[in-house]
Amino acid sequence: MFQFRKISTFLGAVALLASSILAPQAAIAAPKVHTVAEIEAPLNFGDYFWDETGVPQRGAVRIVVDIKAEQLYVYRGGYEIARTKILRGWDKYATPTGTFKILEKDKDHYSSTYDNAPMPYNHRLTWKGVAIHGADVDDIHATHGCVGIPLDFIKTLWRYTKVGDPVLITKNWMPNVYG
Repeated sequence: MFQFRKISTFLGAVALLASSILAPQAAIAAPKVHTVAEIEAPLNFGDYFWDETGVPQRGAVRIVVDIKAEQLYVYRGGYEIARTKILRGWDKYATPTGTFKILEKDKDHYSSTYDNAPMPYNHRLTWKGVAIHGADVDDIHATHGCVGIPLDFIKTLWRYTKVGDPVLITKNWMPNVYG
């Protein structure tokens, strides 16, 4: 009996590991949004908004990136607490859409693919190099598929995220709300 329990526990662990490696990440649901922040004016490149006033301190942190609007949204417990303009990939280096989990965090990351380019406060989303990281955000530059956000913003975001947190990258997030 004891040997059977060991084997079934081992097989269960192997099945769990295999499913986490092979299962598509699309199983992560979009965050449920209760409250959207009201911002006085549209954000320009390099701008961001962060305000937790009146938002419960508890609740899961969820990140949504809207490629079309070139914005990143942060929700805690369904309440929008932050928003920023982003850099994204273009053409053959387009930022992929889909659902992802933060695979690892590296405060002082440098690209092993693109000339040792600095990617501060890196939140890795794929093992092929797609990440959210600090960048000089403007209307001229692009990334090689990553999501670049202002350095001050990502320093704050860093404190709220953890490995395993879901990130949704989409085109046209809640158009009836965000326009």
